[in-house]
Amino acid sequence: MSETTTTAMPPKSKKPVASAAPAFETPKFELPKFEMPKFGIPSMEVPAAFRELAEKGVAQAKENYEKVKTAAEQATDVLEETYSTASKGCSDHGLKLIETARANSNAVFNLMTDLATAKSYAEVVEKTTAYMRSQFETMTAQAKELTEHAQKVATEAAEPIKDSFTSFGKVA
Repeated sequence: MSETTTTAMPPKSKKPVASAAPAFETPKFELPKFEMPKFGIPSMEVPAAFRELAEKGVAQAKENYEKVKTAAEQATDVLEETYSTASKGCSDHGLKLIETARANSNAVFNLMTDLATAKSYAEVVEKTTAYMRSQFETMTAQAKELTEHAQKVATEAAEPIKDSFTSFGKVA
């Protein structure tokens, strides 16, 4: 037969229970209730002169706002027109510079071709001298043309601003 051995286990310990003393409760305080005082705004009739003055002030403010708004819109239009004119003028001036550079490059290329086919040193000197004379005259004309074009662009770009100042002087 088999013997069974059992070991006695100690009983589970229970946590000590607090004594039956009453728990502490905080006293409940209530705030006193006050009624909000009512401050009556006395009804007062605004004199007709003040009402009239206020209405005139509002009407004048609206009128001035419309004038300022119109002036701002006109200034915006002037600036847009000026920018557009200046942009186009600068683009045209750039194209003229490219055209001038192309003409000068072609002239140099033609000179080099002529010099390559020259048969003597005297012919080289003669062709170089002729090129220099003609190029001096060409560059003088090109500089004059570019200057006139730049002045024209500046004048056209400034024209809308000039006109707006002239019209502003008439309004003021």
